[in-house]
Amino acid sequence: MPPRVRFAPSPTGYLHVGGARTALFNWLYARRHGGTFILRIEDTDVARSSDDMVSGILSSLTWLGLTWDEGPGVGGPHGPYFQTERLDKYRAAADRLVASGHAYFCYCRPADLKAKRDAAEAAGSAWSYDRTCKALSVEDIAAREAAGTPRAVRFLVPAGTTSFTDLVRGHIEFAREHIDDFVIIRSDGFPTYHLSVVVDDVEMEITQVVRGDDHISNTPKQVLLYEALGAPVPEFAHVPLILGPDKKRLSKRHGATAVGDYETQGYLPEAMINFLALLGWSPGGNQELYSRDELIERFTLDGISGGNAVFNTEKLDWFNQQHIIRLSNDDVLHRLQTELRLAGQWRDTLLNTEFEWVSRVLDLLKPRARKLADLIAPLRAFLLDDVVYDEAAVAKHLSGPDVRERLLAWAAVVAELPSLEPAATEAALRSVAEARGIKAGILIHGTRVAVTGQAVSPGLFEVLELVGKERVVARLTSAANGVPAR
Repeated sequence: MPPRVRFAPSPTGYLHVGGARTALFNWLYARRHGGTFILRIEDTDVARSSDDMVSGILSSLTWLGLTWDEGPGVGGPHGPYFQTERLDKYRAAADRLVASGHAYFCYCRPADLKAKRDAAEAAGSAWSYDRTCKALSVEDIAAREAAGTPRAVRFLVPAGTTSFTDLVRGHIEFAREHIDDFVIIRSDGFPTYHLSVVVDDVEMEITQVVRGDDHISNTPKQVLLYEALGAPVPEFAHVPLILGPDKKRLSKRHGATAVGDYETQGYLPEAMINFLALLGWSPGGNQELYSRDELIERFTLDGISGGNAVFNTEKLDWFNQQHIIRLSNDDVLHRLQTELRLAGQWRDTLLNTEFEWVSRVLDLLKPRARKLADLIAPLRAFLLDDVVYDEAAVAKHLSGPDVRERLLAWAAVVAELPSLEPAATEAALRSVAEARGIKAGILIHGTRVAVTGQAVSPGLFEVLELVGKERVVARLTSAANGVPAR
């Protein structure tokens, strides 16, 4: 049977990078083995869940390209895919467990339970439910039911041990004496996490549960529920947590943690996928850059390490830079089109008659960009005629008594060059510098500021060739005659 895996976020917040990594591992596993990736929204925490959070989660998964085969907006044979629309299923399962003797009604008031817990803690001992309501007679239960006494449903934990083989951590065993009779239906009628997740996984025929290792302590309770319901127990793979650089659990104190923040900041989904995949998983070897298809081809659950992974933003920046370089120039233009329009730099000819030229410009600029938006400012010098000057650059490289004569002399030489082929242009500049008794660097820096407005750029002579001789001469002349105030 092809695998059926699921990602089941709670819409009490936006999609965290840790959740995105879990979703990615599930998605890769499903795609690698021709399986089904299911998205299920666990929204039974009604007070903290919201439609905005659901929309944010769906949007972030879509941006990452983690399309689901069953779930919200797609449907499927096991819907609905929102837990608040499946409450009858959980209550029916709880009724079956009570009828089979695997669970029982608990009428204990929360205040009484708290008092017992506080007393145990004051005495320095651990508290566990004393099964007061398990001892109720049939008549006692009938009387409480007739009176409408609020009640929860508790699972009756049997004696012994519960074990399972984790696909990441190997054999894991829990002594049941340390597992309390846990609540599966609260007194308000809502299911707890343990019941709802098991009922859903059974009905949706989940074969592997891939999730964060903070869920390991939940697994023995859920194994007990699978067994009590007479359902097959899926395989479990608990993946390591993501830590911040200080080796503490990743949180807002480390910076952005929501996937949507990284989209807003201009990261590529390809880079984010590549980066997240290698947080706690290794395909072996030294290769670091992977396309989505390459990750699918290489992904295995046994490549997941048992150690926690560290989220390093500098490494993410490197991945983003490398994936920008990998993008086709046509793709870059389409992704930047909106921002270029807003900056007044767009023209439709960039996609046809000027594409060969602007493609060369992008090849020059892409290796220096950490984010796509980093291309907007340097593109201006190529796409627009007017130059926006950096004041500090002007003060450093376009001031002094000889600047005017130096730039005009150089502009006159440029005007006579047959082309601005980089090697020939550099040789000409060095000849002008030597003739005027100055270091070539002085004229190089002055030219760069005059032509681009900035003190830093890619290779100057490649820039000059792409800006074009006519515009280079005009900008050198304009700078020589005085930088316009802005």
